[in-house]
Amino acid sequence: MTDTAWQEDACSLVDAFRAGTLSPTEALEATLGAIGASELNAFTHLDPDRAREAAATADVTLPFGGVPVAVKELEPVAGWPYTEASLVFADRVAAADSTQVSRLRGAGAVLVGQTAAPEFGGVNYTHSKLHGTTRNPWDPERTPGGSSGGSSAAVAGGMVPIASGSDGGGSIRIPAGYTGLLGLKATYGRIPRGPGTLQPPLTVVVGCLARSVRDAARWFDVCNGHDPRDTLSLPRVGGWEAGLGNFDLAGKRAVVSVDLGAAVVEPRLAAAVAETAETLIAAAGLRRVDVAVRLPRGGLEWVMSNLIGLAGELGDRYPACNDDLTPELQLGMNLATHNLNVQTAGATEMFRIRANETMADLFEQVDFVFAATNPDVAFAAQGPMPTTVGDVDLVAEYGIEQAMSNNGSLTIPANLTGNPAVAIPAGTVDGLPVSLQVIGRHHEEQLLLELARIAERERPWPLVVP
Repeated sequence: MTDTAWQEDACSLVDAFRAGTLSPTEALEATLGAIGASELNAFTHLDPDRAREAAATADVTLPFGGVPVAVKELEPVAGWPYTEASLVFADRVAAADSTQVSRLRGAGAVLVGQTAAPEFGGVNYTHSKLHGTTRNPWDPERTPGGSSGGSSAAVAGGMVPIASGSDGGGSIRIPAGYTGLLGLKATYGRIPRGPGTLQPPLTVVVGCLARSVRDAARWFDVCNGHDPRDTLSLPRVGGWEAGLGNFDLAGKRAVVSVDLGAAVVEPRLAAAVAETAETLIAAAGLRRVDVAVRLPRGGLEWVMSNLIGLAGELGDRYPACNDDLTPELQLGMNLATHNLNVQTAGATEMFRIRANETMADLFEQVDFVFAATNPDVAFAAQGPMPTTVGDVDLVAEYGIEQAMSNNGSLTIPANLTGNPAVAIPAGTVDGLPVSLQVIGRHHEEQLLLELARIAERERPWPLVVP
């Protein structure tokens, strides 16, 4: 490994370090070379000097000892830019590591650099005025998704074996789906988000973009567990990686609803997802049940609840900073300024209650919900958000609200209710990845990883772009 980056997963890289067939320093230099040669614009900041120091002294007995890891730019790393992809904070530097980053350091990870995101994670493609457009390694004219698009491009594109992500409305699962990766959105609070945790709107979780199930399991072994700076974070649960292969799923109930009763899905993508779901149901010994699934889209409610946090972060910089914002955020802040009041906030909370009740009623009848992760394959890298699916003009057929919310209609429900959900590669359509999403019960992420392990065994996916 002298001139190419590691093409397997993070766990196998640690194994190579321990066996003495590769050193962390060699791995890091190959990683930096791959990043430098890439034209995907996946990274916004590199820290080669500190990374080289960490690689030279790496303790390879640790879970991620010596592994080059990238961090999404919405997550603080002490001494690195903390711009959140916004011109408004172009000069801000993080004073401290996030809890997740601190735990990764403690597990031996070598932090290489920062991956691109859209401004404040606001849209499902990765573009900002500050950093430009990030591209999909499967097709550079397409987006790697958002908001963890830089991480997905870096992992699928062969630059780093694993990278951090965050998911407030699909921002781990959507890019995982667009780039052929494994993306787990955990139960709300599984990995703490401190310090300085913004609790509302109670939708955002942190995690990773991974090439393999065992990599994701090891990440959660390292990073999960309560931290007092995130008061709603959950108690620690161990045995994520060790437990793989030890869960008996036979007889558990599964419903297949590719569109969740909420989205318009491209027919060929729907067929690929349904086929993968049937393969997985049979291999895991699940019991297929037919129940009605109609999860609320909640796009507008989700947007309004998130705008509260954005308004708080901008503070008295707004409206003077309006011209520095991307058009989508300009529109959002204008919407919030004129419509966010006690009545709309109350209506949003009532919607959240209805969403919780709907999801709870569904999980009284099933153990897993199988759906698509995205309604179509990846769209244009520079945006805008699509208002068509295949040959269907969503505006003409369903109206502007459906058109604007369709791209997140499959992922937002699990964020609104806090349920765990995992994106699993499900083949390709027109040479682009498609993805199966499985939603599970609260606190049962390990069962979702077990399903993903079975899928990985039955229908292996490429760890990097072929």
